[in-house]
Amino acid sequence: MEILSARVLLRPHDAAATTAFYRDALGLAIAREYPGGTVFFAGSTLIEVAAHLTTDGADASSTSLWLQVRDIEAAQRSLRDAGVTIDREARTEPWGLREMQIHDPDGRTLIVVEVPSDHPLRRDTRNDDR
Repeated sequence: MEILSARVLLRPHDAAATTAFYRDALGLAIAREYPGGTVFFAGSTLIEVAAHLTTDGADASSTSLWLQVRDIEAAQRSLRDAGVTIDREARTEPWGLREMQIHDPDGRTLIVVEVPSDHPLRRDTRNDDR
């Protein structure tokens, strides 16, 4: 499986407070904002405060890994061949990404994602201001 990028998803108890902490207290630059959360630059990775994935009283250390792949169908086959249980089959989500879910041995959710060629995340923004 070829991983192109990854990010850590935080499932906050209080999304506003968590966002403020990473933005204001730590001073992380915002990579992207969307209606359900904020993605921050954090060195060579990204940290996403996913307001739409609140913990509802669960352990505050609950995290997920977001792993972008070139071809989700190939990744799914490769994972199955390796004996990994696919908890949620690859499918196109309402936000346009192709996603599937697996879990690591500790129960941590790994969201495997393919960004389709026509998705806004692939849009070249270099000429947007011209």
